[in-house]
Amino acid sequence: MTEIDAKIDALVPEWLYLPDIAEMLGVEVTRVRQLVKEGQLIAVRRGENRALQVPAAFIDGDKVTKGLSGTLTLLRDDGFSDEEMLEWLFTPDPTLPGTPAQALSENRGTEVKRRAQALAV
Repeated sequence: MTEIDAKIDALVPEWLYLPDIAEMLGVEVTRVRQLVKEGQLIAVRRGENRALQVPAAFIDGDKVTKGLSGTLTLLRDDGFSDEEMLEWLFTPDPTLPGTPAQALSENRGTEVKRRAQALAV
């Protein structure tokens, strides 16, 4: 969980509060906090009340977006901070096309993971 800078905040089009995510997933807020703690989601403090929020692209209906957890693990293993992961996931990549986050939500996780693995080389 981290504070967010203006550059990254501008890259992410939509954010969700943890209670809203819990409702979407059909779980308690404590479970969402556990997902953040386990590194399956990234939450940042933003807004006037500095409430924890997660990019909306990380939630697909009633589940975490397919491929997100593995991608976050790859990036974390490459030494990325939460801020760097958000920047990478939400910066357009003309070779995808779109952003890695968008590609994950469109079930193109293999391509995203391939690019994340290439970062380690």
